[in-house]
Amino acid sequence: MSTKVSDHVLRRLRAWGVEQVFGCPGDGVEGLLAAFGRAADGPRFVRARHEETAAFEAAGHAGLDGRLGVCVAGSASGAVRLLDGLDEAGLDDVPVLVIVGRTPRGTAEGPHRQEADPHALFGDRAPEFMETVTAPERLTGVLDRAVRSAYTRRGPAVVVLPGEVQELEGDAPAHGSAAVPSGSGPDGRPAVPSEESLRRAAEILNCGDKVAILVGRGAAGARSEVERIAGLLGAGIAKDPFGKDVVGDELPYVTGVIGPLGTRPSYELTRDCDTLLTIGSSFCDPQFLPESGKARGVRIGIDPHPAGTRGPHEVELTGDAGETLRRLIPMIRGEERGREWLDTVRDNVRHWHEVLERRARLSADPVNPELVARALDPLLPPDALVVSDPGSVASWYARHVTMRSGMRGALCGTPGSAGCAVPYAIGAKFAHPDRPVIALAGSASMRRNGLAELITAARYQDRWPDRRLVVAVWNSRDPQEASGETDEGDGAPASPRQLPDGRYAEFARSLGLTGVRVEDPDAVEAGWRTAWAADGPAVVEFLTDPTVPPVPPHATWEQVEETAASVLRGDTGAVAELGHGFRAKIQEFLPDRGTGREAEWETK
Repeated sequence: MSTKVSDHVLRRLRAWGVEQVFGCPGDGVEGLLAAFGRAADGPRFVRARHEETAAFEAAGHAGLDGRLGVCVAGSASGAVRLLDGLDEAGLDDVPVLVIVGRTPRGTAEGPHRQEADPHALFGDRAPEFMETVTAPERLTGVLDRAVRSAYTRRGPAVVVLPGEVQELEGDAPAHGSAAVPSGSGPDGRPAVPSEESLRRAAEILNCGDKVAILVGRGAAGARSEVERIAGLLGAGIAKDPFGKDVVGDELPYVTGVIGPLGTRPSYELTRDCDTLLTIGSSFCDPQFLPESGKARGVRIGIDPHPAGTRGPHEVELTGDAGETLRRLIPMIRGEERGREWLDTVRDNVRHWHEVLERRARLSADPVNPELVARALDPLLPPDALVVSDPGSVASWYARHVTMRSGMRGALCGTPGSAGCAVPYAIGAKFAHPDRPVIALAGSASMRRNGLAELITAARYQDRWPDRRLVVAVWNSRDPQEASGETDEGDGAPASPRQLPDGRYAEFARSLGLTGVRVEDPDAVEAGWRTAWAADGPAVVEFLTDPTVPPVPPHATWEQVEETAASVLRGDTGAVAELGHGFRAKIQEFLPDRGTGREAEWETK
């Protein structure tokens, strides 16, 4: 049997360790799909329901594994539908290779053919690498450069493979090593900053009495070094939303996620510190960073100029987080200091957990969304992979899910993409088929992509040694969320079109999967246990109260009062949301059980 260019593509992907490729059939990739049929799952072709979800699955595979994610799409509309997922890969800093077909020349004319220019389409999504394979002898070199670019630049690389080239016969040229780049430096070793910059950074950190550490996904793999320097500095550790699994939440000086969806202790940590050490994070919200002139700062990261970064950074240490910390730690004085500061950080964390517990127990109609996340936390398997949608679900994930040693977590949807949780979780499941995976999704996400990708989960579940893939749906039945309509600001509330109530658990059962619908707060824990006990993918759907808001951690009473004045226009939904917001906020001022705060409450 003759060997075609499309066969050589799959052989080269195998050499790079690629075990599955996510994609959809389409014009311009017929030759490649035929090669998958000849390859006997080496690599496996995972048929997504949509090109957008194929890109999300590739991003989820890369994001929770570190290895290359690969997706394939045809020309024209198929390529266009990749864009949302490629935004995810680029902004999440994960390595993804995109192979795009192109309709053979001479067939793209006429009223029934549309051909998009891939270079115009993907130019700003893959600015580091995009090439077209024009002849068999160019294939190996183009693929290798694309894969290396995706790994070293931590983003998407695009290879255009015209349909007529896929069908050409011939041998690909001899190839070199297909080794994953081991570091970020030009010689393959981890990049490290200069000795002078390390000494300047150590001088700043050694002068701090109230040190805060902020970590992001760039600190992944450096957990022990982060904990070591935190101990030397007497520092609390906050995490940006995409670095939740860098260090464990069970440590008493870890304050949790920072930002509008995050925790009060993290807000207080960065607000009150006199020194900020940022590691692998480009978090830039000024509301959650020290005010100008109040703190000094040091930043460690591969990218010397991350987009949007703000903060009191006097020294930028450009290098690999783990290697940089290993060189910096011997320069840090480890004498006892900041004990009162660290005690305050720990007290704030303990108090916050009491607040979350009380908020989860507040009554709602019918189920409090915080109770759903709170009940999940102790039931999570110790090796679980947790994937969360953006939006309000992300707040419940950030605040209530305790990331313990051995667990991994990911907040998908950096660009605010709806519909990414389920496909992202499927990609993670293929990366770790022997570990349980859970997707935390809102009802809008399930309507957009989640229901369709349940079909993908049902189809491939037998390929996973551990078949547990739990999809949890916060079904708020919120018509405003469904339609995207909002108050126009003229005093009249929006009148969105009510969509039918999604029956997500029922749909799962129609596919032969486990489906559980929870409408009573007393049944929340039992719903979780049923889903985790299932021998295969399961959907557990909670009917949650849409008027329970994720109150920002930095919200003051004055802001709550201003909000009240702006929403009291006869909109019963807004009034109910305000009521829940008041009840949630007041939990921060109630006394903790057995912590001595009762006296504090009496003085308020």
